[in-house]
Amino acid sequence: MNKSSHGYTYLALLSVILGVFIAAADQTVIATILPAVMIDLKVQITDLDRASWTITGYLLGYLGAMPLVGRLSDNWGHRRLFVISMGWFMAGSVAVALTSSLSWIIAARVFQSIGAGALLPISIAMVGHLFPSGRRAVPLGLIGASAEIGGVIGPLWGGVIVRFLEWPWVFWVNLPLGVMVVAMVLVFTQPSPHIRSRVDYLGGLLITSSLVALTLGLARIVDADVQMAGYFVAFAATLALFILRQRAVGEHAIIPPRLFKSRAFAAANGTHLLVGAALIIVMISLPLMANTALGLTPLDGGLLLMRMTAALAVGAIAGGFACRNFDVRLPAALGLALAIAGFFLMSEWTFNIKDPIQTIHLTIVGFGFGLLISPVTLAATESVGEENRGVAAATIMSTRMIGMTLGIAALTAWGTDRFQDLVSGIAIPFTIAGHTGHEVQNQEFDTQLRSAGMILFNEFFVIAMVVCLVALIPVAFMAWDRFRTRD
Repeated sequence: MNKSSHGYTYLALLSVILGVFIAAADQTVIATILPAVMIDLKVQITDLDRASWTITGYLLGYLGAMPLVGRLSDNWGHRRLFVISMGWFMAGSVAVALTSSLSWIIAARVFQSIGAGALLPISIAMVGHLFPSGRRAVPLGLIGASAEIGGVIGPLWGGVIVRFLEWPWVFWVNLPLGVMVVAMVLVFTQPSPHIRSRVDYLGGLLITSSLVALTLGLARIVDADVQMAGYFVAFAATLALFILRQRAVGEHAIIPPRLFKSRAFAAANGTHLLVGAALIIVMISLPLMANTALGLTPLDGGLLLMRMTAALAVGAIAGGFACRNFDVRLPAALGLALAIAGFFLMSEWTFNIKDPIQTIHLTIVGFGFGLLISPVTLAATESVGEENRGVAAATIMSTRMIGMTLGIAALTAWGTDRFQDLVSGIAIPFTIAGHTGHEVQNQEFDTQLRSAGMILFNEFFVIAMVVCLVALIPVAFMAWDRFRTRD
């Protein structure tokens, strides 16, 4: 059997899927092991805001690495840079496992995330070499689904490991897994062609700085201050310099401006921005709703989210097959319609929501989001030339991450004020000696708080529904002739 046979092709696809899954899982794995990390490193609860940078820092590196890596992969070869990125990720994992202070673990997480953030766009670009144009939709759907599932499995994965081992083992296990992925990539894939051109490293530095400044500014949106304003000014300045730089370097640009002249490419990025914002709303709201308003355990909240992501994986495969036979706008519009319907149903949830209704609603939303993965990715990567496949993949994933960042910021800022409005009229019970109605007061207070929380979460789902409605506009411009994607 040679490397061009079907068996080798699908083993090669499996190897890149595993790499994306591992990197995505490490993005969220810290959530369940953070208490153990804080205890081991003697970090006080008052330093929780600093400790949270173990999560935020990973997001910064994950997002910041994508644009430059996309261009580098086109120049150096996708397989070569995939192996380098996996090695970088493993080195970062070792650095995290050997950490001895909070500052060190934050720095190590940022380093680790640079390699992780590179793997997703490179994997998308590699599909272009593994499969002919008419057969790329399903593999792209599987890669997108593996990233989503990895993010959900991460906390559960971390919880299982710390149940039996010390928290550093969460990162030590990345070594054998990473070696296995690298070995599979080297055995089952062929070197991809190199597109020889000059890399604009200054442009890469500017766009990375701009994305980092935006993320830092949005992270402080609840506590609006001079520092937040400074981040936004830095974002605007570096973005303006980046645009000027891209015009100056022409064909050597990190993100060639001509890519956005493609209506399909521009529309795909606009769609992904909105989809990222809507998706993060439900991924954050669902576990919080389970743990507060519905009175469930954290595990129950995770299982609720897993029902949605399981449906997302099925939808991703279905969307891939649909793109092989229909204009990509059809499965994309259908996916958004299902997400809209699902969010509408979830906005009507009460304390009494039970299965199977709960699972049905989550399945509708998850399947809808899954249907979107292949159409959006295809519209972005197939509408550009072979020499820009890597940068197109990096751009479309960066846009989604920016959408998620914007969604988190909007959710936090608006949700905080809205919850304060909802609870402003609730009377706080006080302990009065001999007062037999104290337990009743506490019960009533708890019910009122949960009711306020349920109203808030219902409104979050309405917002997500509206965002998906708006996303139908750019989807209409993802013009794509399905016959162009046939062999």
